Amino acid sequence: MPLRLRLTSLNKEFPMVEQNGAAQAPADTLAQNFVAFALDCGVLRFGEFKTKAGRMSPYFFNAGLFDDGAKLGQLAQFYAQRIVASGLEFDMIFGPAYKGIPLGAAVAIELARLGRNVPFAYNRKEAKDHGEGGTLVGAPLKGRVLIVDDVMSAGTAARESIALIQAAGATAYGVAIALDRQEMATGPGPDGTLCDLPHSAVQYVRQNLGLKVCAIARLADLMQYLDGQMTTGQNDPAMASHRERVQAYRQRYGVNDPIPH
Repeated sequence: MPLRLRLTSLNKEFPMVEQNGAAQAPADTLAQNFVAFALDCGVLRFGEFKTKAGRMSPYFFNAGLFDDGAKLGQLAQFYAQRIVASGLEFDMIFGPAYKGIPLGAAVAIELARLGRNVPFAYNRKEAKDHGEGGTLVGAPLKGRVLIVDDVMSAGTAARESIALIQAAGATAYGVAIALDRQEMATGPGPDGTLCDLPHSAVQYVRQNLGLKVCAIARLADLMQYLDGQMTTGQNDPAMASHRERVQAYRQRYGVNDPIPH
């Protein structure tokens, strides 16, 4: 049976509102709370970081630093709220190795806590030649599968997950991620060297692979958070510098994506 949940407020810090008779998290509030949470945990950092595409990014998101039970549990709440608010319907969760494994498990636990026990599976990077063998672990892959991961850089992990899911006879339905960087993907140009593409990895997965994608927060939400810091009278020179550098990066590499979270 596909997932259908009516989500109530998890705590006073993440309020819910009524929309058309159903409780849903306001997208901007959820995203802003998540950005603040990621910054508090040190998961989202400002500085100078080299991306897989070779770009020097003024910010970095490392989901591996959600590194204790309390952080992981709260992260799962954010995922669950975004998934339910997005209206995605699915039959089970798949966590791709490696970061997707604890994320998928945590989200499955949170959904079960809310009253919906969703089957969960994950894969190994290396096939096991003893015991149960193979690369897949957990519930059998079947029906519509929601992939849970941290970020999407080039769509490579999504393509690998889709291949595993389809090989098992199931349908890859959607992807839930923590942060959508909303920046141009890279690919080989006419001369074989990497060049910027006019779409993001998320847009590629939606348009070319046919999957639904939802993100807890996006680069636009990070900019909104930084803008908010500037209008609250804090006058933090460091935060003003971060905002300027993130804005410049967005102008250089950003993509427009009108589709909601």
